[in-house]
Amino acid sequence: MSDPSGLTAAALRGAVDLSSLRNRPAPASAPAGGAPNGSSSPGGETASSLVADVTDASFGHVLELSRSVPVVVELWSPRAGGTDAGLANAVRAQGGRLVLVRVDADANPQLVQAFRPQSIPMAIALVAGQPVPLFAGAVPEEQLGQVFAQLLQLAAQNGVTGTVPAEDAEAPAAEGERPLPPLHAEAFAAIEVGDYTRAIAAYEQALKENPRDEEAQAGLGQVRLLSRVQGVDLQAARAAAAAAPQDVEAQMRVADLDISGGHVEDAFDRLLELFAALPADERAPVRERLLELFGLVGAADPRVVRARGRLTSLLF
Repeated sequence: MSDPSGLTAAALRGAVDLSSLRNRPAPASAPAGGAPNGSSSPGGETASSLVADVTDASFGHVLELSRSVPVVVELWSPRAGGTDAGLANAVRAQGGRLVLVRVDADANPQLVQAFRPQSIPMAIALVAGQPVPLFAGAVPEEQLGQVFAQLLQLAAQNGVTGTVPAEDAEAPAAEGERPLPPLHAEAFAAIEVGDYTRAIAAYEQALKENPRDEEAQAGLGQVRLLSRVQGVDLQAARAAAAAAPQDVEAQMRVADLDISGGHVEDAFDRLLELFAALPADERAPVRERLLELFGLVGAADPRVVRARGRLTSLLF
């Protein structure tokens, strides 16, 4: 998928099993507590503290590193065109807030078995040792900033806010990047302390000032979801929904929990079935929730495309 998806706090419950890779000794050359040491990359580029090549044997160190700074894992293959220079440039542009590690899928079967990529190339993030799906295939470099903004927001929600000092980190000023807008900064600060109400208000104000602010729109959807599922008992919510099949609030609550747990199709099916069963004058809240969840998962995701098509057929 080319749109970031799964970037919610619950994505950290991910389905990828990395337990077999956890207690591997790092190579003797790996600096303790830092990014993997530089090495020669397939394209002749010298890897650095921000961009490095790793293997089955050295990946345990990467898991530990992800507890202090988000790590982007690029699964690549010489047969699929090699590593992505644009991805490396986009990581460097984050000034040390992200690290990129590159895995040759042909040479590292244990990592491929752990990540189970649907296709190569593929990018997955690690936050606090847990996997977060990013995208498969190539993403234009100009779009990666939005993907990384959402990843950094998720990392902040989980207390991963470190940086890696590196000589090759591109200074934002040199690239002409603007500093984080004040309302975005306010939202991030609120998220870090779990104040979702304040974060929502900041993003809403940002959208009032600039309705085309895509990062604010994405952040608002994520924080609203986190706010709705905070403290909800899953079993009680499912029981309430089962007892009242046309209770809009009960069904939407379970759909939110399904999305946050990665059960995207279950969430969409539940709301679409509810939409079909309701009288026309009661459908609006369900449609609005569906559209919001579509935005969270990503417009290009096949599950969204299918669900949106079904919604359209129900409308007309």
